[in-house]
Amino acid sequence: MSEQLSSGGIELSPDEIEALHARWSSCWTPIEVAQQLAGIGTPWYVAAGWALDLFRGRQTRAQGDIEIAIPAANFLEVRYRFPGNRRIAIGGHVRPLNDLTHRAALGWLYSRRSRWPHTANPHLLIAQRTPNKLVPASQQWTNRVTRSLTATLERLRVDRRLEEALTHGA
Repeated sequence: MSEQLSSGGIELSPDEIEALHARWSSCWTPIEVAQQLAGIGTPWYVAAGWALDLFRGRQTRAQGDIEIAIPAANFLEVRYRFPGNRRIAIGGHVRPLNDLTHRAALGWLYSRRSRWPHTANPHLLIAQRTPNKLVPASQQWTNRVTRSLTATLERLRVDRRLEEALTHGA
């Protein structure tokens, strides 16, 4: 591999890459999502690739994931329909969420929704200047907010690596 790995990155073996592909290549279909959401009062719809295929009336390509859209205020009602399916996309990479991170993210989303109930900003971290825009909070704001925390971003990153190593038998 000629590229420099980013800080904290690990190079995967061909077997590990194949295992990742097998794990993430099976995605839910719109029918399976509809079954999970049967009887729910929250409006929802299928978005992105699957939405185009539904519009066309046939599947045109293999789908690697499925996106559904729901009103932010109804997130908690919908999330209970997908137990054990906790994932987050960061920088285009989908990763599983552990319980602590999941609870922290839900707490922040609840706080964010209370403070800025009408924001359409899709980013997890937004600040006073960003709820009316579609941009993330600045690096400067993020550093200022997290500076006083005992759990620094670097410590969380190290803890995450340790958890992944333990999970994979290292």
